[in-house]
Amino acid sequence: MAENGNGEKVNTNIVTLTRFLNEEQVKHKEASGDFTCVPSPRSQLTAQFLLCHALQFSFKSIAYYIRRATLVNLTGLAGSSNSTGDDQKKLDVISNDLFIEAMRSSGKCALLVSEEEDEIIYFKNAEGARYAVACDPIDGSSNLDAGVSVGTIFAVHKLPEGSTGTKEDILKPGTELVAAGFTMYGASAQLVLTMKDSSVNGFTLDNGIGEFILTHPNMRIPRARAIYSVNEGNSLYWQKPTVDYFNSLKTAQADGKPYSSRYIGSMVADAYRTLLYGGIFAYPADKKSPKGKLRILYECAPMALVFENGDRRPGPRQQHEAHARGRPRAHPRPRRHLHGQLGRDRKGQAVPQVEL
Repeated sequence: MAENGNGEKVNTNIVTLTRFLNEEQVKHKEASGDFTCVPSPRSQLTAQFLLCHALQFSFKSIAYYIRRATLVNLTGLAGSSNSTGDDQKKLDVISNDLFIEAMRSSGKCALLVSEEEDEIIYFKNAEGARYAVACDPIDGSSNLDAGVSVGTIFAVHKLPEGSTGTKEDILKPGTELVAAGFTMYGASAQLVLTMKDSSVNGFTLDNGIGEFILTHPNMRIPRARAIYSVNEGNSLYWQKPTVDYFNSLKTAQADGKPYSSRYIGSMVADAYRTLLYGGIFAYPADKKSPKGKLRILYECAPMALVFENGDRRPGPRQQHEAHARGRPRAHPRPRRHLHGQLGRDRKGQAVPQVEL
């Protein structure tokens, strides 16, 4: 700590995302360096071409355009729809393009699955690339024009030795993710990052210096706060076990108080609050969406890794569709297509809630 001359302490020991990843690399000697920022005998490329730099550049760029959206006519619809039938906002399209170019230029991403693309994008120029990435460039984009917090969700798989990138390299169980997280764009850009068998860490974008700064180290989910987050406007379509479950939360719990309801309507924002304060987030299957609504590869699985590492709960199953739908209950089971969903457990029973 230094002083500013008025006796006030000034923190000079700032941990940026790059520094954090460098230090993690030193702790874990087995890491190759490609995902983090340290060259190794197997990877001597400079830091700006490595995957983590490409990821954080896309987050910074998206945050910039969201801040300026109203000023530069980036609000409203783009006049197109994405692979899952959602109307695309202008910022959906721009953010998707930013993410694609960031992954392409990294040289470390062999293939990319995006909610905004019908098919897998293969980067044939990325010789020696060792990672497959799945992303939702802007989750909650329907809320953008109202100024509600939205976010980017990402998941990273490592390619098997010798693979140049195939569909099977991304259609893996969530348990095989090497890294995942999300960035929430609100009053500030908040990046939450975790890696396999590691802690969850939160970073805040300092726009003044253009760096993500470690502000929430080793995040742990508190158990004391009784909050549930679900769109009860859909309760008319819920199955009876789901209705019964949420009705039970409205009655007195062990402490004599019922759960409180908080619902933003943007998964990243609701999940971030749950991570900070504890509670339950749910997007259950219903009569309108019997397979669930959330997509497994780039919504459920990465969120599940974040929350399992923040709470160390056991997880999942395997995925066979790149756009399969589900709920972030653990690492949901993959399907056989890109944008699939999942709404039932192994016995075919509806899974009504997600407790995080």
